[in-house]
Parts: sequence; C-alpha cells; structure tokens
Amino acid sequence: KMEKFFKAIEEKIRKSGYPGEVSGEEIYAEISDEAEDQEEGSYLFMKKQNDDVMFEYRVDILEDNINLATLTIHTPERKYFIDFDAA
Repeated sequence: KMEKFFKAIEEKIRKSGYPGEVSGEEIYAEISDEAEDQEEGSYLFMKKQNDDVMFEYRVDILEDNINLATLTIHTPERKYFIDFDAA
C-alpha cells in the first residue's frame, strides 16, 4: 500500500518538471522524522538535498497521520512547486 503512495509522490514531482532523482520513500521518511515530536498543526520543513538543491515541505501534522501538503524544490535555475493536495 505504501509503495503506491511513494510512487504517487515521485510522479507528482516528475510532473512538475523537476529533473532530479527523487525517492518517495526517502521523502516520507524525512517528513516522518521531522514530524515525530511535534504538536498538531502545519509546519514548514527545509531540507538541503545537496549544495544546490533545497526541499521545502509544508506538512500538516494530525492526530494520527501526516499530510504532505506541498513541496517547493529550490534549485539555482528555478523553483518547482508541487501541490500534493490538488487532485
């Protein structure tokens, strides 16, 4: 079941035009780690992927799950915006 979820993350990121390698599983692990001890609410998490690329996640932490709402990928050339809540 998670496999499908990870694939969906990767697909949406690819559709944004972002040419870099992405792993839905790694992204999910990253936001899960960040969300671990947080209160419920909406958060922005910034994660440097390498010298040039930064991922900016907007995450909603709910009582029993985590919703990855948006991802903005900052690269030297441009920004890529992915809205995971959009159908």
